[in-house]
Amino acid sequence: MSMGGVSLPLFFFFLATISATSHGFSMDIPHQIHLLRPKAGSRNNEVPGLSCLSWRLGVETNNVIGWATVPEKCAGYVGHYMLGQQYRMDSEVVANEAILYAQSLKLAGDGKNIWVFDIDETSLSNLPYYAKNGFGVKPYNPTLFNEWVNTGKAPPLPESLKLYKKLLLLGIKIVFLTGRPEDQRNVTEANLKHAGFDTWEKLILKGSSHSGETAVVYKSSERKKLEMKGYRIIGNIGDQWSDLLGTNAGNRTFKLPDPMYYIG
Repeated sequence: MSMGGVSLPLFFFFLATISATSHGFSMDIPHQIHLLRPKAGSRNNEVPGLSCLSWRLGVETNNVIGWATVPEKCAGYVGHYMLGQQYRMDSEVVANEAILYAQSLKLAGDGKNIWVFDIDETSLSNLPYYAKNGFGVKPYNPTLFNEWVNTGKAPPLPESLKLYKKLLLLGIKIVFLTGRPEDQRNVTEANLKHAGFDTWEKLILKGSSHSGETAVVYKSSERKKLEMKGYRIIGNIGDQWSDLLGTNAGNRTFKLPDPMYYIG
């Protein structure tokens, strides 16, 4: 049977689709701790979580900048995201794309191809610290954070460790470029090795000569020095846009998710 050229089964399927949409699409997702599907509300009936999802999108696309703390009402959202599966899946997408890119390259075997890695929230994860300190809702406390760094117990970000190992197999050398101060070199070296990052070409920490410089200026300067020494930066990965912007950023950059803090 048909109705004006539309088959009856197709018509009923269309009605069922409209009905499901108008009542709010629902899926049984076990252990859901993260906003996995779009939600919308009328003008007078705001749906909790919608603004936090949009805020995180703005952060990750570098449209929301210069913020000091995570909005208080987004504390639960950011915490669930960082501890949940979605953060890992988002990080995995970035790492896998970086691997595919690296595998596609025809590299000169002269030992000058390098990949720049940031450290905090790129190579090493400070989630144990942030889980106890509000996931970025509280203002940054350098004393408490440095106490955590000096324990040397930061775990690796698994997806970045996977990328690191793949790059080494391809003959690409690793340069760690971090905003950590020079006096944290020993603990950073030990932490990296304990986390599985056991070899590198260079580990660059922020010396006193860069005091007062923004992360963009400091990291651009250090990358320029690497290229002046004959290195080719074929890749660059970080959790902050300030890891990737500026000059001498490399042939291709990869941005990992991090809605917990902003470094300009």
